[in-house]
Amino acid sequence: MTKEEAIEELMYQSAHHENIESDRWENGFLGQLRPFRKVLHEENYHLIMRALQVLGTEFEKDFVDKRIISCVWGICHYGRMWALYPGGMLQSNNLITKEQVEQIDQWLIDISYTASCLLEGAVEEAFWNYNGENKE
Repeated sequence: MTKEEAIEELMYQSAHHENIESDRWENGFLGQLRPFRKVLHEENYHLIMRALQVLGTEFEKDFVDKRIISCVWGICHYGRMWALYPGGMLQSNNLITKEQVEQIDQWLIDISYTASCLLEGAVEEAFWNYNGENKE
């Protein structure tokens, strides 16, 4: 995956990509939550983490590409708002199971921790909890 491919992946996962007709957009991390079809695609989590691995050196720059920050922030913020908060659209409408909430929570913890570590220059620490395999 190249730098531009990694940015494009984050754009699809965060529903920021212009191509809203794409399956990658519709089934991406945020796309799968709205509308929620009762299925979480674990591959989205792995694609986000792989993109962050590719973009690791970008986070070390004084000026990080706004698209990268916007995508990561959107994934974490909207993922929490929609799925994790009891008043969010998925829990308040009884659309998501407790197990799915716990899974999304763990993914968002990993994603936000990784991005935070990368921004701080702690590249080795960033992926300590991620081995690229299914965690379930």
